[in-house]
Amino acid sequence: MNQRSMKPLLHFRLTREIIVRVLADALMVNAALLIALTFRYLWLIGVESGVVSAHDALYCYIQAYLGTFWLLTLVSVPVFYFSGFYTHGRVYRGRYKALVIAQAVSASYLIFSFLVFLLWEVTMFPRSVLLIGWFLTLVFLIGARLGSTLWLACFEAEQRFWSSHSNDDGIRNVLIIGGAGYIGSALVERLLELGYRVRVLDLLVYGDASISEFYGHPCFVLVQGDFRNIETVVGATKGMDAIVHLGAIVGDSACAIDEDLTVAINLQATRTIAEVGKGFGVKRFIFASTCSVYGASDEILDERSSLNPISLYARTKMESEKMLLSLVDTTFAPTILRFGTVYGLSGRPRFDLVVNLLTAKAIQEGEAGVFGGKQWRPLVHVKDVAEAIVLTLQAPLDNVRGEVFNVGSNEQNHQVADLGLVIKEMVPTARIVTQPKEDNRNYRVRFDKVCKSLNFQPRYTVRDGVQEIIDAFATGEIADYRDPRYNNFAFLMLHSELRSNLRHQPVLVEHWPEGRVPVSNLALA
Repeated sequence: MNQRSMKPLLHFRLTREIIVRVLADALMVNAALLIALTFRYLWLIGVESGVVSAHDALYCYIQAYLGTFWLLTLVSVPVFYFSGFYTHGRVYRGRYKALVIAQAVSASYLIFSFLVFLLWEVTMFPRSVLLIGWFLTLVFLIGARLGSTLWLACFEAEQRFWSSHSNDDGIRNVLIIGGAGYIGSALVERLLELGYRVRVLDLLVYGDASISEFYGHPCFVLVQGDFRNIETVVGATKGMDAIVHLGAIVGDSACAIDEDLTVAINLQATRTIAEVGKGFGVKRFIFASTCSVYGASDEILDERSSLNPISLYARTKMESEKMLLSLVDTTFAPTILRFGTVYGLSGRPRFDLVVNLLTAKAIQEGEAGVFGGKQWRPLVHVKDVAEAIVLTLQAPLDNVRGEVFNVGSNEQNHQVADLGLVIKEMVPTARIVTQPKEDNRNYRVRFDKVCKSLNFQPRYTVRDGVQEIIDAFATGEIADYRDPRYNNFAFLMLHSELRSNLRHQPVLVEHWPEGRVPVSNLALA
């Protein structure tokens, strides 16, 4: 095993989910051994009666079990772990999962058998039990995982059914503006899983790798175009039941490169999209805002707190919120989602976000700099953000009409210095360096409203996000976090011609590669 493949093993973390899985596997392994011994005992007293008394045989078999169950457990659990049962390695998650399980069970029993026969006089273990135990363990482990998979599939199917029948306005067709981006690609995947028909409008400034896997999906359509162009927006909006607007120049430094362009894309285009949507009778409009609209504050903030944006990016989001809320009426129901600081991996990775960046630096450079460290950040995983959008789409319209929700969890308000400690724990070879404060953003946020109103419960933690990135580097999925594709500011600075083209006029795409649909054909899509 090479050094890179060892990395996930070096950063093993014991979570409640893993403990439950380990205990369940240990229980099944021991149940299989006990049943195997019981079969052998019944055979002995039923078929081979007279060889030994039933009482003596029972005593010997109880002694055999008590003398070996702990040994089988100690052997099996590490073998299962290194086979990827609890770290969910790629091989274990692949199509040959059953073969991996069979190999792990076989290896466990080979080691167990060797140790048992070394201790034969102590354990008095009947050898014929080994084959039965091996077979039953295999059946139990594969059966449990197959049953779990089937149960989840039934749950997902039921969720899709009820989601398709629970909305009074029958949301089935969703337009995602900026669907090829960091959050958008995660949302597309989730909506397709739930059976929605998804249309993405995106200029593909950062390429289409994040959504190319969906080409050919019967419920997916990509419109490559500029959402500042009203003709493009009109064509993309036809036939849609809901609009999720994620499109923007994202990030303080990226927005500062060209302020006029930022205002045109982040604010003026939002009005155009909203007015087109309202004109077509699209009631549900979900707008991606940010908790950075709160600016710098030492208070714990909620949706009623005053806004104090200290960057152009946050100001454009605040002004967009005001504009959208002014359009609320019985025919148009915009919802504002203020996302916390997002982390984790999606179809379009980003390494200009604090958790992702610090982790990548720790892995690739062996050192990560924490600026200041006392600033608070409300953190949320990108997949949890996608789930919050889904819940907003599924909620009764009157519950989200004109509402503002902070998206995150109270438990994931972290100081930046604490993030450094988590990363140091999970990447112990790295050095975390505290540097003078350069970032004045400081906000701690309450998320009670989104939890109560939408029943939003995040599934991921910062540790999950850090582990994702560790695994991505270990497997080669990410080669170099400094690639400009992963950083909005670096990419826009590098492509000055692109900025110039965007600055002068909205882009109307005229060439449509395979898998993408021109605006003029959308009525047929």
